[in-house]
Amino acid sequence: MYGKKLVLIKMKKNLLFISCEEAKLICDRAQYNEATLWEKIKLNLRYTWCRITRAYVKKNKKLTEAIKSSNVQCLKQNERQELHEQLKHQLKNQD
Repeated sequence: MYGKKLVLIKMKKNLLFISCEEAKLICDRAQYNEATLWEKIKLNLRYTWCRITRAYVKKNKKLTEAIKSSNVQCLKQNERQELHEQLKHQLKNQD
């Protein structure tokens, strides 16, 4: 009887407590709104007592804010194609 209770307690513990690696994955998913409510609850539970998880979440938030606030300008498709053609032409002229 005592062994069954111990197994149930361990099962319940595994449902609530997650590893650092799993917390990192959930943190990444939560930032893109892909984490479920249950995953967010487990992450918050780990966040309360794990300083490594807290540090990871903090760094991840800073990175996300930096990316969102950056003003990245990419080449348009036609500009990219033109650059590609110029590169091909230059490579042919080298031979």
